Amino acid sequence: MGNIGSRFIILIFKSRADSLLCMIVSSMKKLLAFIFLSFAAKAFSQAGSEIFIFDLHVRRDNVSIDNPKNITNHKGYDNQPSFHTDKPLIYYASFNDDGRSDIKFYNYKTEETKWLTQTSEKEYSPTLTLDRQYISCIIQRDNGAQDLGKYPIEGGEPIIIIDNLTVGYHVWADNSHLGLFVLGQGGEPNELHYLRLPTKSDTILAQNIGRSLHKIPEETAISFVHKISEKEWTIKKFNTSNREISNIATTLPGNEDMCWTIDGKILMSGNSKIYWIDPKTDVVWKEVKIESALPLKGITRLAVSATGNKLAVVLAE
Repeated sequence: MGNIGSRFIILIFKSRADSLLCMIVSSMKKLLAFIFLSFAAKAFSQAGSEIFIFDLHVRRDNVSIDNPKNITNHKGYDNQPSFHTDKPLIYYASFNDDGRSDIKFYNYKTEETKWLTQTSEKEYSPTLTLDRQYISCIIQRDNGAQDLGKYPIEGGEPIIIIDNLTVGYHVWADNSHLGLFVLGQGGEPNELHYLRLPTKSDTILAQNIGRSLHKIPEETAISFVHKISEKEWTIKKFNTSNREISNIATTLPGNEDMCWTIDGKILMSGNSKIYWIDPKTDVVWKEVKIESALPLKGITRLAVSATGNKLAVVLAE
């Protein structure tokens, strides 16, 4: 009985020890999972930013900006500005109190801000369609999908344009053709797609592209940044008429955010400065003269109004 009792006690002790060990391992797994998720959430969260509008002065040999105004004044993410073509409106993506991105628009004549969307999804990259009837944008779903849709300019339910690709950014080449930044899957590089909407004919034009996609003023062409290698980034043109791709200019080192002026110059952000180049005549970037005491930091996206006299600049918060 003594041996049996001792074995019984040992078995009970071993069982309790195993149970305790399982509890410790389970707790450690939960702790590690919590740490990982917290790190991931922080890593993939959008940084706080503000949008300023400057008066833009473009001359033959000189580009300057002045009279800055913060049009967002909102804690958190306000980004991706885009002007209406014939109204004093600028559209942008803004995080709400629940951490979801909706589309807002600001009237720089009346200084009023309104919501275009207030949905359970996340909307990014607002862009006026060429018929001026809709705002197209990326609709990010909770399951990770990123569709391209368009909302009526006066508000309402969206019309889904593309739901079979993971779209990051887009540009309208014309009413029926789109340039798309499509996110690579499974470690594959991001791609530039050219999509014909009536037939859904999809052509891959380039890989390893940047997020700046633009229609080139007065041309049947769109521009994109081709990240050929880690150190070689080039602004390129895709001519939608003859389907040819050609080089425009080399970017500022490590920078990809740019926009076009209405007379064909390129503005590019350079961290705490803005630069410009006329690709028809120049090969060297020149500094935009900033006639303001406002300290500029973390400059990213830029947008020029259709009238050519306003520049939207996204600054770090």
